[in-house]
Amino acid sequence: MLDPRLLYTLDEEVVASLQDAHPVLIHQLDGFVDAGGAGRLLTSHVLEHLEHQVVATFDHDQLHDYRSRRPIMVFDTNQWKSYADLHLRLHRVVDEQGEVFLLLSGPEPDVQWERFAAAVMGLIEQLGVRLTITAHGIPMAVPHTRPITMTAHATDASLVTGYRSWIDRVEVPASFTGLLEYRLGQADRRAMGFAAHVPHYLAQATFPEATLSLTRSINAATGLAVPLEPLEKASASNLEDIAGEMQGSQEVQELVASLEQQYDALQVEHQGVPSAEEIAAEFERFLAERETKDDD
Repeated sequence: MLDPRLLYTLDEEVVASLQDAHPVLIHQLDGFVDAGGAGRLLTSHVLEHLEHQVVATFDHDQLHDYRSRRPIMVFDTNQWKSYADLHLRLHRVVDEQGEVFLLLSGPEPDVQWERFAAAVMGLIEQLGVRLTITAHGIPMAVPHTRPITMTAHATDASLVTGYRSWIDRVEVPASFTGLLEYRLGQADRRAMGFAAHVPHYLAQATFPEATLSLTRSINAATGLAVPLEPLEKASASNLEDIAGEMQGSQEVQELVASLEQQYDALQVEHQGVPSAEEIAAEFERFLAERETKDDD
């Protein structure tokens, strides 16, 4: 493998400001599944509303397949007017409470995944990252009228205690973010992620409610204070627009009603009704407590 450190350039002054910070690293790379634009909106939200500086700039020209994913250019009358430059960067970000964290964002590399993973892991070591976390959206047969559910995953099961498992064993095409978490687990580093379940009929649209849920989960898992209010406003407006569009389509109303029934049934099955073992254990505790009181 070529030296991973040759893939990026560091701003040494910004690196020095991270000494003893032990930051969280959020990584969200475009190019893989991201239903509702949930992960992309999270990245743009962070960079729009929080103070940030570039820590490292990656040589994306080494990592991108231009013929597979062609950047957009604008031709106007008789001239090329613009070119959509691609940037893969690591940012130093300051949250609403003054805590520093890191954000890695940009296009997912097309090539040299292992070398890029080694580069990121080297930076994690150098910058003293305490936890690595990622977030994106996946399409699911759920209604937009119910709370967002999500799949949580981690290198250490204790990091996702309390989150329900929605998926058993499944084989999926690899992503760089998945590979990075896997390699971090092999290195005994703490890493986790959230995949918000986005209504499949909204997967190609922007769905801020999913980003809002992801941000709340990240804040809860890390102690960060990424702002919520702009996402709350965007989500409320978006849900209002969806409700207006639904009124004009009986077919969509029937689809959503059917998904609501499925969703509610699953909630009752998995949360509202205790298992036979739980009922038996509770009954035994009741009997034991009653015998204790009788003896007193």
